[in-house]
Amino acid sequence: ANNALNVVVVTGDGDGLGIGGNHFIQTMRRNLNICHIIEDNEVYGLTKGQYSPTSPEGFKSPTSLSGAIETPLNPVLTAVSNGATFVARTDMLNPAKLTDIFVKAFSHKGYSVVDVLQLCPTYNKQHDIKWYKERLIDLPEDYDPTDKINAFKKALEVSEKISTGIYYTENRP
Repeated sequence: ANNALNVVVVTGDGDGLGIGGNHFIQTMRRNLNICHIIEDNEVYGLTKGQYSPTSPEGFKSPTSLSGAIETPLNPVLTAVSNGATFVARTDMLNPAKLTDIFVKAFSHKGYSVVDVLQLCPTYNKQHDIKWYKERLIDLPEDYDPTDKINAFKKALEVSEKISTGIYYTENRP
């Protein structure tokens, strides 16, 4: 009710993108002044290890022995395409970069989304520190986060490498 407040919402990839997926989309459309941090470990890590909306196809867990059958949801693409005005991806391995992106997301006026790639050593042993260190790269220095078409293209890229940084930002009244 008080639009002068800075609101921070922290969800996992399962509750924020699966169970709360409609809230995620509708809140972005309204461009409310909310900073949404997604703790993305690609699994429901606080329950029984079910695969989540971001689990890779084929991901096996204690509750899905045959593996995930759906194509994983891309939080960055979903955020850019549904109206978030600040969209970033970062990881837990680089605290300085994580802090920098959080500061920018918190100060952004409008709906900001930060997809934080992180470990789940209990249920997602496939994506450990070594796996992330081999794949994480920064967005190029000449990347323009104000270009929405470019943000779509970058979010759609399928590669062995995972780009981190600010994908998109826009200032709307």
